[in-house]
Amino acid sequence: MFDVVVLASGRGSNFAALLEAQRRGELPIRIRALLSDRPQAQALERARAAGIDAAALAPADYPDRARFDRALFARVATCAPDLVVLAGYLRVIDTAVVDPWQGRMVNIHPSLLPKYPGLRTHARALEAGDRVHGASVHFVTAQLDGGPVIAQARMPIHAGDTPEKLAARLLPLEHRLLVASVDLIARRRITLGKSGVELDGTPLAAPMQLHGDGTVRTVG
Repeated sequence: MFDVVVLASGRGSNFAALLEAQRRGELPIRIRALLSDRPQAQALERARAAGIDAAALAPADYPDRARFDRALFARVATCAPDLVVLAGYLRVIDTAVVDPWQGRMVNIHPSLLPKYPGLRTHARALEAGDRVHGASVHFVTAQLDGGPVIAQARMPIHAGDTPEKLAARLLPLEHRLLVASVDLIARRRITLGKSGVELDGTPLAAPMQLHGDGTVRTVG
């Protein structure tokens, strides 16, 4: 079994998408735990309702970010996961903590990376006059939202769109993108090699793209 630990700071809708795909037999994973940096995060309630171990560590209880991150990932390590999924986890992780997990940790980010790392991605896309917006799943490195991109979902920006409208329309695509990407990783088809993301041992020339059937495929 391919074991997964999920980190989330908010509602946990991406976590819920993974859980539902697992329950339907569409995702060959076992979610071992949901961990958060916010004790009031709704994601914790979702996990507990599903019978999944859930816990929060409060950053204020630690003298600095590095020690909080070490404590959090010590908790992650007790589950011995094959993969850590950052699903709406809003903290930057200390470089020394990230390094041992490279190739075993992914993040979903609401922009077409490398555009708009960080926050306010929907507003920034509108401010730039973009015609296309989307989401990316990438391997986590020390660079904020800068790790190798595995796959992306794209959608058009319409006249009259607001950041709120973009966020609402993008969310279902995020769910499908994350499930499809984790599926390929769990099946050992996607890995992080020396030259970047590899599919079945071959380096990707560009991020894969989400299609209407819910799969991600190479471009071209």
